[in-house]
Amino acid sequence: MTPSPAANLVDWTLEASVVGSFTRIGYHARRRVFGWTPLQSLRLNGKVAIVTGATSGLGRAAAESIATLGGHVCIVGRDPERTERARSEISAAAGSAVEADLADLSSLAETAAFAARFAEDHDRLDVLVLNAGALTHRYTVTAEGNEMTLATHVLSPFLLTRALRPLLEASAPSRVIVVASGGMYTQPLDVAALDPEPAAYDGTKTYARCKRAQVVLAEEWTRELLDTGITVNAMHPGWADTPGLRAALPGFSRVVGPLLRTPEEGADTIVWLAAAPDAADLSGLFFLDRRARAKHRLGRTRRPDEAREAARLWRLCTERTTPFAVEPGGSAA
Repeated sequence: MTPSPAANLVDWTLEASVVGSFTRIGYHARRRVFGWTPLQSLRLNGKVAIVTGATSGLGRAAAESIATLGGHVCIVGRDPERTERARSEISAAAGSAVEADLADLSSLAETAAFAARFAEDHDRLDVLVLNAGALTHRYTVTAEGNEMTLATHVLSPFLLTRALRPLLEASAPSRVIVVASGGMYTQPLDVAALDPEPAAYDGTKTYARCKRAQVVLAEEWTRELLDTGITVNAMHPGWADTPGLRAALPGFSRVVGPLLRTPEEGADTIVWLAAAPDAADLSGLFFLDRRARAKHRLGRTRRPDEAREAARLWRLCTERTTPFAVEPGGSAA
C-alpha cells in the first residue's frame, strides 16, 4: 500500500527530530500512520533461524517473536546458565522447541566452531540474525589479537555469514539481518580506525565505527551474493531499554528512560525483515521502523572514496577470518 502524503510528512518530521524518530514516539506514530501489518499475522513455519546474542534485550525479543511465528530458532549465547534459561523461557512463551548453543562470539575460533556444529546438524538456514555485541569502555584485545569490539561486531558476523552461506543458499530465498545502531551516523567508514591504539581508545567511538562498518558490509555482501537468493540488510532498533544500554550508557539511559522503546518495539523491524513478504527482495539497505533510511545524516561522515574504503574493509575481514574458515563439509579449517 502506498503511504499517504500525510504519513510521509509525519515520518519526515520524526526523522528530522532524531529524538522523536529513535524513541518510542517514532515507533508508535509510524505504526499508526503507516498501518503496519501486525507481526502476529506473519508466518515462518518450517523456517530455521539463528539469533545471536539472544539471552536478553533485542535478541531475546526477536528470537521469541520468530519462534512464535512458527520458526525453528537456535539462540546463541555465551553464558551456559543464562543461555539455557533464555532457551527454556522462549520455548515456553512460544509454545515450540528452541535450540541453544554456546559460543563467545568475540572469539573467531569459537564462532567457526559454532558454525561447524550448526552445519553438521542442519541442512538449511532461512534467517540469520546477527545481534551479538556490546559497547565496552575498556580497551581489550582477544586471544587472537583483535580488538574486542571489532572482533564481536565486524569479524565474527562476517565469518558466520561466510561459513553459513551454503546453508543460506540451500534455503534461498533466505535473509541475513544485521542489528546495527543509529550511533553509526556519527562516524565515517575508516578501516584504519577500526584498530585503535590503546592510548587513544574511546569505546563509544569504536562502537559507532564498527556499526558503520556493519552497514557498509551489508552493501558489500549484497554485491557478493547477487543472484544467490540471499538478502542482507542492516537495521537500527532505535533507542531501546535493554540491559546492554543500561550497562554501557547509564546516564543516557536514565535521562531518556521514559522515552526508550521496549525490547519488543526495538526488535519489531528485525522480525519484519525476517518474515514479511514486503521485505523479501530488499537488500543492502539500512532500516528503522520498517523503512529504508539514509545511511548518512552528517556531511562529515561521507567519504568521496567510500567504495575504495569498503573494499579495504572487505579485505580486512577476509584476511582476519580466513584462518578460521569452515570447510563445506561443516568442519572448521
